[in-house]
Amino acid sequence: MEAPSIVTQKEVRQSHSPGRLASIDALRGFDMLMIAGGGQFISTLGGKTGIPFIDAVAAQFEHPAWNGFTFYDFIFPLFLFLAGSSLAFSITGGLAKGIPPSVIRNKVFKRMLILIALGILDKNAPMDIFDPAHIRYGSVLGRIGLATFISAILYMKFGTNQRLYIGVGILVAYYLIVILVPVPGFGAGDLSFEGNLVGWIDRNFMPGILKQGTYDELALLTQFPAICLTIFGTVAGDVLLKESNSGRKVQKLFTFALAGIVIGLIWNFVFPVNKHLWSSSFIMLTSGMAFAMLALFYWIIDVKGYHQWAFFFRVIGLNSLVIYLAVRFVDFNESSRLLFAGIYKHAPENWHEVYNTLGGFVLVWLFLYFLYRQKIFVKV
Repeated sequence: MEAPSIVTQKEVRQSHSPGRLASIDALRGFDMLMIAGGGQFISTLGGKTGIPFIDAVAAQFEHPAWNGFTFYDFIFPLFLFLAGSSLAFSITGGLAKGIPPSVIRNKVFKRMLILIALGILDKNAPMDIFDPAHIRYGSVLGRIGLATFISAILYMKFGTNQRLYIGVGILVAYYLIVILVPVPGFGAGDLSFEGNLVGWIDRNFMPGILKQGTYDELALLTQFPAICLTIFGTVAGDVLLKESNSGRKVQKLFTFALAGIVIGLIWNFVFPVNKHLWSSSFIMLTSGMAFAMLALFYWIIDVKGYHQWAFFFRVIGLNSLVIYLAVRFVDFNESSRLLFAGIYKHAPENWHEVYNTLGGFVLVWLFLYFLYRQKIFVKV
């Protein structure tokens, strides 16, 4: 909720106060681990060990071509969900300190603009600012900024149940629009790569270039279901904030998890789980999984008090924006090759990529650990 800033030592000490949950930082770190090299490392293990289980896990880190779902599809939705959970704590804390809602709204709006700008830079570097027609405007960071801003507005105007109904209502409306509105040349209800309504709207109304040519999964219409993940994240945040009994908190989170997963799997029969379309079934499935992951991390870390194992993830989670941009602009794998190729060149050649990717990830974590030790946390 703040403009980019460096967190001070005093703020770091405060981060351990009851107002901030270590489980959210750890889960965010687990999520960023997959983005910062962990997912790539697991993927490179496929076909290397001859162990069917490892091959199956590695296959979960490849996105399906169209319909379907793998664990890798869960990574971005989980981040959007956690952005909502953190937002609940930030806004509640700000209001408790007497900060006017208008001030909070303006800060979140500025944050959105910063994230949109950083997202455009991330997706287009090196960017030719004099050729806007060939700039891709849809981005991960932009989506996070927009979803957080809309969710913040809703959080300050509506209660927990009302926001839950709004989220579900958006998903139902999105489903009906995609199914019922005819696409020129294809008709209504076409969910194919070529004929879906999402792509048609992108081709006709989205400025700049589209990632997939005929559509962009981070463009216009998919913004609406994606926002629901952050809205549901604020619901989870309210559970953690307002329930006084920790056991009741875990129970509620798992109840939401079960409901989301079941609804998502049932909805899949008429609106297939599809990350590219951000289908309503995909949102319900991933939000259910996010509720479950948050419940598990909260129970282990904040209820049972098992903190030490989560330190590895918290180092990453406390500087998530830094590492997201760092892995885009710094070639850690090339640094790994320069540092470690003299060692792993003696291993079988088909393992070189595995060891190099592992080395790159180790460098990423050490970089974040250095920032952690220096009490440097860059936030937006």
